[in-house]
Amino acid sequence: MGTSDVNANSSSSSLVKDFLHKCGGVAVIDGGFATELERHGADLNDPLWSAKCLLTDPHLVRAVHLDYLEAGADIILSSSYQATIQGFKAKGYSTEESESLLKRSVEIACEARDVYYNRCCESSSDQSTDGKVLKQRPILVAASVGSYGAYLADGSEYSGEYGDVVDLNFLKDFHRRRVQLLADSGADLIAFETVPNKLEAQAFVELLKEEDIMTPAWLSFNSKDGVNVVSGDSLSECAAIGESCEKVLAVGINCTPPRFILDLILSIKQ
Repeated sequence: MGTSDVNANSSSSSLVKDFLHKCGGVAVIDGGFATELERHGADLNDPLWSAKCLLTDPHLVRAVHLDYLEAGADIILSSSYQATIQGFKAKGYSTEESESLLKRSVEIACEARDVYYNRCCESSSDQSTDGKVLKQRPILVAASVGSYGAYLADGSEYSGEYGDVVDLNFLKDFHRRRVQLLADSGADLIAFETVPNKLEAQAFVELLKEEDIMTPAWLSFNSKDGVNVVSGDSLSECAAIGESCEKVLAVGINCTPPRFILDLILSIKQ
């Protein structure tokens, strides 16, 4: 589950403001994806982690999206957190196949939304007998972009320690094509998730500007001390990077112990 603070100075903020108004001021984001895939029987013991199911079990990916929608989620994230062109190519897929899989992650989420709306039309009430929420409401699809550390699959998205060879240009080059593809995939938003350091936040923001990305985005950071992001960089400085870009609609927190969330959000609001 992620928590975000809307950045009202964005020229695109009317999208979120209108959406939040229709949601009653609060929108519910979906939750852990890999956990739910495993609950459905998926084996994620692979460097691709949840992205593996785009290859082996796309029907499970769709099922998890539907589960979250029927639980009341207003925003669902594509299963592309761990999906990268580099990661797919390392498994033997061509560049074209890898790019197609990235776009497919958003397509599946959009398909799940369509299926959900059809179920709502077929239902006679807002809630089915088994407790599922079947309510016509605005639903957004966010294209998930994990950090470089997620691709490494070595836990470094929880430390932000990438080594001296990883600089701003390296990160921009690593993420560039992926961000371009997801921005053109039909998603309503881009979710840059589990950003562990200031450097990668800067890379994402510069890509949004350089590539003239029109799809609005959010940045969410993770923390293990309730004060700074996991690398030790100042959360306030990281949030300011998001604030500097009109294409970033929100800055928030994810993959962080719940007891820290309130103080971190209050820190961002300052």
